[in-house]
This record gives sequence, C-alpha cells and structure tokens, in this order.
Amino acid sequence: MAKVVPGYFTAELEGDFVVFLIGMRVNKWWKLHKWLPVAAAMGPMLRELSKQPDLGLLHFTSWIGPGGPMIVQYWRSVEQLEAFAKDPNLTHRPAWKRWNQRIGNSGDVGIWHETFVVREGTFEALYGNMPTFGLAAAGTPASLRRATRTAADRRATNAAAQ
Repeated sequence: MAKVVPGYFTAELEGDFVVFLIGMRVNKWWKLHKWLPVAAAMGPMLRELSKQPDLGLLHFTSWIGPGGPMIVQYWRSVEQLEAFAKDPNLTHRPAWKRWNQRIGNSGDVGIWHETFVVREGTFEALYGNMPTFGLAAAGTPASLRRATRTAADRRATNAAAQ
C-alpha cells in the first residue's frame, strides 16, 4: 500500500499536458470470448508506454466502477498520444485492428475515451491525507501554502506563475 502523506498538498506540472480517460463496458457479459480480449489488450499497451517514457505517457491510474474499468492517463502532449495510437509498430494499432475485426459494431462490448488538453497554469489539484496520486504522480507533489488553500487561490497561483 502506498505511503499516505499527512495533510494537504497539490500538484505542479510545467507546460501543457493531456488528460486521457479510456474505458470499456461489457454489454453482453456471457460473451467472454468477446470482452476478455478487449480487457486484456490494455495491459501490454501500458507496459510498453511505461518502459518507453519518450512516448509521452507521464502516469496512469486504473479504476473499476459501475460502468466498467477505466484508466486515467496523463500525457505530455496530444501529439504524442496520437502518435502512439497510430504507430503500426506499437501495441495500440494492432489492438485497434483486432477490435474492429472481432467486435466492430456488434454491440457486445463498448469502448470509450475522452481527451482533455490542459493549458499550463489552468489546473488546480488538492490532495488531503493521500498518497502521491493522480496529477501529483504525473508531475511533482508540492506543499500548499496558506495563501493557496482554496481552489480559486490555487488556480490564480498557477496562472500567475506562467
């Protein structure tokens, strides 16, 4: 279990970055042969990205919720994210091809993603009694100063620093 940092802290990350959410939903649970390979495809991609930081992935966190598994990823740039997705020599492109051949528009399994480009200084983050997590793990955890104890203060401080 990760070490809890007592008290409050925030995250620092220089430059623009990307938050990429990706997940799947099992629509027909009895079709294991359809959704299990989809679920299994993400592990090799994350291992590849973790071993090659120059591809642009800064950090990721996995979640399992009522809608299915989801991964929150932090990327250095949207260009690097798109380059990874399109490169036929990396794991995503062959997995996408398999998806289209085996699942396509069948409705058996759902997938989704959302991409958010975050401009430098336009974010705020607060962690209380947490391990280093999320954006703080993608960037650098930083102590909160009394002057930045509210979300509005943190946003203003981030913007002023740029």
